[in-house]
Amino acid sequence: MKEPIKLEPEREKAVLVKIMNKSQHPEEKALLDELLMLAETAELDVMDKMVQYRLRFDPATCLGRGKVEDLTEIVKALEVDTVVFDNELSPAQVRNLEKLIGAKVVDRSELILDIFAQHARTRQARTQVELAQLEYSLPRLKRMWTHLSRIQGGIGFRGPGEKQIEVDRRLVRKQIAELKRKLIEIKAETSRRVDARNDEFTVSLVGYTNAGKSTLMNALTGAETKVADQLFATLDTLTRVADLGDGKKILLSDTVGFIRDLPHHLIDSFYATLEEAARADLLLHVVDASHPRARSQVKVVNDVLKDIGCAKQPTILVMNKADVEMEPIELQALLHEYPGSQAVSALKGTGIDALRQRIREAMIGHLKEISILCPWSDGKTLALIRSNSRVLQESAGDEYCEMRVLVNEPTLNKIMRIPGIKIDMHDAE
Repeated sequence: MKEPIKLEPEREKAVLVKIMNKSQHPEEKALLDELLMLAETAELDVMDKMVQYRLRFDPATCLGRGKVEDLTEIVKALEVDTVVFDNELSPAQVRNLEKLIGAKVVDRSELILDIFAQHARTRQARTQVELAQLEYSLPRLKRMWTHLSRIQGGIGFRGPGEKQIEVDRRLVRKQIAELKRKLIEIKAETSRRVDARNDEFTVSLVGYTNAGKSTLMNALTGAETKVADQLFATLDTLTRVADLGDGKKILLSDTVGFIRDLPHHLIDSFYATLEEAARADLLLHVVDASHPRARSQVKVVNDVLKDIGCAKQPTILVMNKADVEMEPIELQALLHEYPGSQAVSALKGTGIDALRQRIREAMIGHLKEISILCPWSDGKTLALIRSNSRVLQESAGDEYCEMRVLVNEPTLNKIMRIPGIKIDMHDAE
């Protein structure tokens, strides 16, 4: 018996729209390329693009009347299913546009939420995405819940329709409260997991989406993390051991990528995931050095890091994809503009050894000289000291190992929390 033929679901046809203030630089038009990549990641077939410059957005439709008419003609001619706006739209603007152009209208936030929903795999990621979707949909119930159109009550959902939508809103609010409760539990689990790593030096990869974090993770750890040339390929935090040589190892975590105008409620929902970065000893801020807007992407990531309390954490700026269609002078300009940054090609392995050395230096950076008495029976702490400090002198007693070492502040804080360890402080180096 022949296997039934599996037909691929038909992809939605889409038009992309961006409205810009006339004061914005013409180069900003290129940002439509990012919306195109988001649309392709969401598995939309993009048929056309439209850009309009306006002094102010129309409060009813965002676009001007003439452009709405042009868009309506494009939608009909190309049989478009979905119009995607790069701008944030109000619920009223979405409703008005859908009535006028005869197609579904989504804004940038809704598109990003759809991509997150496609890529969520673990319980934590699915819970976070569901919460963000519900918080986004709450003020948009009239459009999004199709069963309301079958309820009597007229265009404004008078009578029974109005009662039904209030019931729906209560149900959504109740579900939001339940998901927030679940996320509190997930955050507690994450905190316990992070606390359990107090005796390890932890490094977190952060950066703009598609900057190459997962590829760098593979280069540093030898793991086979999923790598895809699309936005938000990684949603769930993945942690692996990375061997730096000289007996030094770190725990390296990959995190969700950031993006321009990432919805704030999405950042709030994913705080449990981002806690890995917030509590890391060192951040590797990965930048796609070959990207024409690398500098603006660095700023976006720095702004998000500030929002989640990571602005002052020790950070190495990693200029990745340094080998991709890039003039050497352009790379040197970036490295000069961001002192202390490290150029690598995670895909080809160029600069990885130098980056490992930078991480080793960070482990020993900001050194304090201390004397430690550690019981021989506490092999775990002895291993922590030897792998995360520079041992200057060591002598063996019957029950204790006496060591004089140079340690960085994160390692010192971890050692000081271990019971049974005696520490004498000296002057910092």
